Amino acid sequence: MTKKVRAQAAAGLTYRDAGVDIDAGDALVDDIKKIVKSTHRPEVLAGVGGFGALVGLPKKYRQPVLVSGTDGVGTKLMLGIQTGKIEGLGQDLVGMCVNDVLVSGAEPLFFLDYFATGKLDQKVAAQVIKGVARGCKLAGCALVGGETAEMPGMYPPGDFDVAGFCVAVAEKKKLIDGSAIKRGDVIIGLPSSGPHSNGYSLIRRILKLRRAKLDQAFGSATLADALMTPTQIYVKPVLSLLEQGIPVRGMSHITGGGIPGNLPRCFPEKVGAVIDTASWRQPEIFDWLQQQGRVETDEMRRVFNCGLGFALVVPRLRADEALASLKKSRARPWVLGEITAGNQDVRFA
Repeated sequence: MTKKVRAQAAAGLTYRDAGVDIDAGDALVDDIKKIVKSTHRPEVLAGVGGFGALVGLPKKYRQPVLVSGTDGVGTKLMLGIQTGKIEGLGQDLVGMCVNDVLVSGAEPLFFLDYFATGKLDQKVAAQVIKGVARGCKLAGCALVGGETAEMPGMYPPGDFDVAGFCVAVAEKKKLIDGSAIKRGDVIIGLPSSGPHSNGYSLIRRILKLRRAKLDQAFGSATLADALMTPTQIYVKPVLSLLEQGIPVRGMSHITGGGIPGNLPRCFPEKVGAVIDTASWRQPEIFDWLQQQGRVETDEMRRVFNCGLGFALVVPRLRADEALASLKKSRARPWVLGEITAGNQDVRFA
């Protein structure tokens, strides 16, 4: 038994002796209260500080249906810790959740986060939560609370993990489930900001094999900047489109599984899609990853979003209106392809 341990035993052990600093956790809550409050909507009755957040339902919904989603940021987290670019991970966390619930036509209402680490670094945790708050503002939802868990021995020094939870609300009669999709409908694409939060195990493998330097110049920034660009959040442009009464028959958030694995998730039986690969130019970061990793095109499409972050299916006769609305919201839409006969399959032409 060391002198330090004997001294602690003689004096009586504290939680801090076991590696948990309650004061640091309390200080973090104080630090982020203003940031969290800046995201609140009128429906928030009680947020951070209580045992549970209280949120009412917006009065505009006659038959409200709650839509929930949860996600993390995958091994992008490891790259963020390695590069020190961690604030964007908070926006990633929000984006992966709110973009998922959006496909039902639901309005994100509130969000909670979970931050776990071995030893709490107040500055690091505050940076992540600041990014979460920014993501919530972009999505129009309230950050109402979360959990900060300090667990000595569970994580190596400097490591942490995050998870997010979102609750959204939709009018029951206006829920979008893809069942109305028909042959001849137009598929509209919205661009991604990069790999978002998917495919990072392969990305990290490529970086290791090629001994790539993350601080190397890449476009107008660095390779690290390109890889750590936060996830694009599509909530406001899409909700604006829906509020105008322009019919949207189906939507897909393009995440892990890429276009082939996600676009058909909104298809009914006996339809498929043809995607015009010449309709968009994938961001340079995907070209770099494909070249450096010698990744086959089919594998790229199966792992990454390849520049397509979100897709909407609209009637052909209303496609121009939908495009105009999305352009007005600066969502940079384009005609991606069309719905054809098929078996929930995707063909690239």
